Amino acid sequence: MTLAAVVTDGSAAWVARLAAQALIDEAELTPKPGLVDRRGNGAHTDLTLEAMRRSALAIEPYFRRMAHAAAGAHACQSLREQLADLGRQAEQAMLAATGGSNAHKGAIWALGLLVSAVAMQGRAAATVAATIASFQDRALPRLVSHGDAVAKRYSVSGARGEALSGFPHVVHVALPTLRRRRLEGATEEVARLDALVGVMSRLDDTCLLHRGGLEALNAAKAGAAAVELAGGTATALGAELLARLDRRLLELNASPGGSADMLAAALFLDAVEHQQEEIPHGAH
Repeated sequence: MTLAAVVTDGSAAWVARLAAQALIDEAELTPKPGLVDRRGNGAHTDLTLEAMRRSALAIEPYFRRMAHAAAGAHACQSLREQLADLGRQAEQAMLAATGGSNAHKGAIWALGLLVSAVAMQGRAAATVAATIASFQDRALPRLVSHGDAVAKRYSVSGARGEALSGFPHVVHVALPTLRRRRLEGATEEVARLDALVGVMSRLDDTCLLHRGGLEALNAAKAGAAAVELAGGTATALGAELLARLDRRLLELNASPGGSADMLAAALFLDAVEHQQEEIPHGAH
């Protein structure tokens, strides 16, 4: 039985739970440069770890509805618009849970597409997500996010471009790094931190561009690449360089939120891959 068939029987909740847990796991991962984690709020004055947890749980029901909507469907204009409407509802739930702070706007877009793709097909989720994203959301009035504006200003692909390309920083950077580091015997925390660093060194992160411009983006890319060159976050030098990068991003009041979203997406797809044989057919 395919995952799509199972979802129609009631395991949309399972898919949504994995997505929400991926958001929580990303938030709790420590130490992350410039980001909310167990140490504190990073470069954010309006977010806490508890707020990130509340946001993830508030979004979960909308991921479940997205999975229900996508199960048994095919990528088309009407599905795209239905998912977009659910995404807007999820954003309102997020804002209500956080007192008006943007904890997961980008993650709602990325994980919403991937949750839907998993529900539709199970395998090749990033490719299916790209097909869904290729349809325009025709809802009016059209809202332009900070990420959209920054992507246009700096001529980078942004969140939409990442999705249209099949989430290359998830599929070709974060997931392979997770798998490789685990095989090398790294702890799960180290594997996840190294995956984040790998994304940061390559992604044109619009969150960094919005908050700190090219200076912040270049500092993040160079600092993350230095951690990689030092052998990763588990080495003494790598850990020191990661701490140095954290201090620099705090000085710039910049946070790599887009990279964090890509890590959360990778953690979600990783969890789907590892638990697909344990789908609770009777779950609701």
